[in-house]
Amino acid sequence: MSNKNISPVPSPKIRPSNLDNPAYSKFAWGRYWRLMRWMAGLAVGCTAIALSVFYYNYGMISIHLYIATSIAIIISIMLTAGLMGLVFLSSGTGHDEVIDNKSPPNWKEEEK
Repeated sequence: MSNKNISPVPSPKIRPSNLDNPAYSKFAWGRYWRLMRWMAGLAVGCTAIALSVFYYNYGMISIHLYIATSIAIIISIMLTAGLMGLVFLSSGTGHDEVIDNKSPPNWKEEEK
């Protein structure tokens, strides 16, 4: 069997994204990391407030509670900030518009 009759799948034309431009990419990623630095400061501040409230209300319970609470607050805030920052980066740079939508315009009505 030979593969002579198999035609290659045509690749779609890929439109360039604004992130392909080095200057704009540097600006956009700088904005993202600035947001992450601000959110890291907010995470540390929220952690300090939460630990202060714990200490004020309950005293020194266990060092493990304070460590676990600190880790949980910081990770949850930073994960949320990172994912939302990537959404803002993608949307703000026009990276979303580069994707070709091959769905028919009325695809939701076709499902009914």
